Amino acid sequence: MIIRKLRLQRGWSQEQLSQLSGLSIRTIQRIEQGQKAGLESLKSLAAVFEIQVSDLQMEPPMNKEISITEDEKQAINYVKGIKGFYSNLTTYVLVISALLVINYFTSPGYWWAVWPALGWGIGIVSHALSAFEVLNIFGPEWEKKQVEKRLGRKL
Repeated sequence: MIIRKLRLQRGWSQEQLSQLSGLSIRTIQRIEQGQKAGLESLKSLAAVFEIQVSDLQMEPPMNKEISITEDEKQAINYVKGIKGFYSNLTTYVLVISALLVINYFTSPGYWWAVWPALGWGIGIVSHALSAFEVLNIFGPEWEKKQVEKRLGRKL
């Protein structure tokens, strides 16, 4: 768990930590899930984080979960939103490309594939504006107001 916190504080993904440490992504995942790490793995991680191996071997109390700050939660949610956008964009590009190829071979005289591209494209633009917080109409403030409205009080 301490590995995860150190990684998140630096804004690294598991893939980035894997590249920097020379460990596999699966090893990073196992360590972050609480499995014991070997000495060589701990040495690699300690070198990357520029701390002592003994600092990584400290275990949190069993009855207390490691807490993350509100800023860390917001950063994690922001990155998840961007990841979702890029996933959506990749799917869009692949599907629309396939539709254009199908359109070209089945009816080259009429480009019907433009219509799904435009419709889905509007959704992609909306998703981008939301993910990158350019236009955040339904953001946290809106959610808070809606909860207050439903409960009939101020939070």
